[in-house]
Amino acid sequence: MSMNGYGVTAIYKTEMARTFRTVWQSIATPVITTALYFVVFGGAIGSRIQHVGGVHYGAFIVPGLIMLTLLTQSISNASIGIYFPKFTGTIFELLSAPMSTIETVAAYVGAAATKSVGIGLIILVTATFFTQVEILHPFWMVAFLLLTSITFSLFGFIIGIWAKSFEQLAIIPSLVITPLTFLGGAFYSIDMLPQPWRTASLFNPVVYLVSGFRWSFYGIGDVSVGVSLGVTAAFMTACMILLAFIFRTGWRLKP
Repeated sequence: MSMNGYGVTAIYKTEMARTFRTVWQSIATPVITTALYFVVFGGAIGSRIQHVGGVHYGAFIVPGLIMLTLLTQSISNASIGIYFPKFTGTIFELLSAPMSTIETVAAYVGAAATKSVGIGLIILVTATFFTQVEILHPFWMVAFLLLTSITFSLFGFIIGIWAKSFEQLAIIPSLVITPLTFLGGAFYSIDMLPQPWRTASLFNPVVYLVSGFRWSFYGIGDVSVGVSLGVTAAFMTACMILLAFIFRTGWRLKP
């Protein structure tokens, strides 16, 4: 069966158009937030912690800042994208359209990932105005950027299907992902933690994302880059399996 490129493109363009209608919220807010992080963390804490792992503290937190925004934006964009059709009742038109599960997910997740990567790159450019950023492994930097945005867009898509209200949409990003990112080495190395907290941090999946992404910048990380890629790929696979189950059973999609 041939791919319904028209349907995928239509959904993708619709989701992207929603971003341009809310430019201030979608783009300006993350940039302003990043600047504030540099003022607080880079200025206040950076004056006391000059270097971490041989990297200036201001530069050290850049990958963590990008990853924090990437995770929250990927989840929010994808979850809102699929929740609105449920909220307005147009989800049934989407389910009855001549589009496969893969095509539907690819359109929504592709748009969410595109927006997240774009914002991540904007934050990277913004960071260069505050500190000197070096990217030792640009290929792997882009690879981690894409892999993380797609993985958490898939996760956000699942949250959008699960949520029954706008309040539930915000629960996972604000009460789970953001705390895990702060505790996942975004602004420090877990090697700085005493035992048993360092070992406990290894059970935080965000540690592997931040570590791998930071390695692509400066060649340093809290865990092996291979392990980071493996954990991210495993989580992506789990999300894809769960989405296949959801569309096959109609959970939270059909009465």
